[in-house]
Amino acid sequence: MDELAPNIWGVHAEKSADVLFLKKGFVALGWPETGDLSGLPGDRDAFKARVAASFPGMKPAAVPYNSGQLFRFAHEVKIGDLVAFPTKGDRQIHIGRIEGPYTYSPDPAPGYPHHRTVKWLKAVPRSSFTQGALYELGAFLSLFMITTYPHEYMAALASKEPAVTPAVDETVGVIAEDVQENTRDFVIKRLAQELKGHPFAEFVAHLLQTMGYRTRVSEEGPDAGVDIIAHRDELGFEPPIIKVQVKSSLGNVGGPTVQALYGNVEGGEYGLLVTLGTFTHQARTFARSKMNLRLIDGGELVNMILAHYEQFDSKYKGLIPLKRVYIPQAIIE
Repeated sequence: MDELAPNIWGVHAEKSADVLFLKKGFVALGWPETGDLSGLPGDRDAFKARVAASFPGMKPAAVPYNSGQLFRFAHEVKIGDLVAFPTKGDRQIHIGRIEGPYTYSPDPAPGYPHHRTVKWLKAVPRSSFTQGALYELGAFLSLFMITTYPHEYMAALASKEPAVTPAVDETVGVIAEDVQENTRDFVIKRLAQELKGHPFAEFVAHLLQTMGYRTRVSEEGPDAGVDIIAHRDELGFEPPIIKVQVKSSLGNVGGPTVQALYGNVEGGEYGLLVTLGTFTHQARTFARSKMNLRLIDGGELVNMILAHYEQFDSKYKGLIPLKRVYIPQAIIE
């Protein structure tokens, strides 16, 4: 952003705050438990300490996340900065200018006591912004700086008539890719956090079942090199028989591990190694030399999960809660 241009801050609040903010001329943050922050030193550590003391049950990792927003609201937001406040009912983005310092006032809304006065300048339809700008404004924070698309807000303020973004929006493809990557990261994180060791083997067995295989999971205990036996027939006598080893870590799986699995694969059988992480070059080179050996890393595993997710039982859908949505696709002229 141009050093001479004002910062632009995005602000989110519950729908009940829409009329309040616009009618009373301010924006505000929650966390009323912290009390008045105006007497705190202007450093982040003081805000972290206040938040930690105000919310003793808060996870330590969440303290800097929440206290940082309060610190920025009190000290980094400057008079003259702009604020963008999206409202859902009318699908408008309200742009205003900060006109006052941080104040603490439980009135008129006890749930939003941390105030900055605002002069509202303009309400702009959401259709005036690119998908990229709307995506940035949709951050899951109560307060955040708009750094990627600030020029769109400045243009909206300067324009006398609401603009409509062109049919070919170059940001659409970027946003779609970002949404997909976030989903993949979420799936991997949930599996890594919740299914370590033997439970991950049970999950992979369930995934194979949704693909039409019958599976037998080895008993939990010392690593025997084969965690799952998969087959198509009821008794497990007819080929192909697949011997599966799983690794629930996020690190690299090397050649020796792959070779050890293959040592358990007999004639007419197949080997499959599934990991949440990745494989080294040595491991992949060895696997390419064996027609009956397959490696599935975390990225490919997510592809398989998404392809068969609807067939998962409620246990695993609850573990990896996903919702089917449609996202925009770039229009090619």
